[in-house]
Amino acid sequence: MGRRAYRELEELRSEFGERREPIRRRLAEFASVPAEEYFFELVYCLLTPQSSAVNAARAVEALQHAGFPARADLDVAGILGNRSHYIRFHNTKASRLRGAWERFPEILPRLAPGPPPRELRDWLAATVHGFGLKEASHFLRNIGHRDLAILDRHILKNLRRHGVLGTIPKTLTQKRYRAIERHFADFSAALGVSMDELDLLFWSRETGEILK
Repeated sequence: MGRRAYRELEELRSEFGERREPIRRRLAEFASVPAEEYFFELVYCLLTPQSSAVNAARAVEALQHAGFPARADLDVAGILGNRSHYIRFHNTKASRLRGAWERFPEILPRLAPGPPPRELRDWLAATVHGFGLKEASHFLRNIGHRDLAILDRHILKNLRRHGVLGTIPKTLTQKRYRAIERHFADFSAALGVSMDELDLLFWSRETGEILK
């Protein structure tokens, strides 16, 4: 993955200029999420892999309405498997949600500003069953931490489009993830737009919305 010539920079700057304000409002919303909502942001990021962001958000609402995590008797897998907001691998993810809640008293104190974001990201990826670097980065971004790459397929596709990547890797080892993150950071610096802003811009290209 050598140095590549970036493409369509002016077009990208223009596109960002058109969406700058709603993107920055969304990032400000992330930074203002209260600590009492952190657990359900974590739940959301455990549910999004292999499922749509819309379904994950609806599933979180259904879990909250049903009394999760306080109700020990709750059929979490049944809620996740509901066809109105179907979450793939709902049995496995239900178990992961219970496990995350058990460890949350250890996790919550670490989420306050202080540790370098990548150090905290790495700890979460090693601690939360079901989190890799992408999911841990997503969670931290959604509670206001910055400068972490969330390398899902939409972001990788756009990085290839703009010449940051030559090809999209079939798998993302931690070593490869970190290497692409460094290239993304270099591209962001050359463009003069933060990685967090570019992430939301690239997602809005795919969905038409500035989602979390």
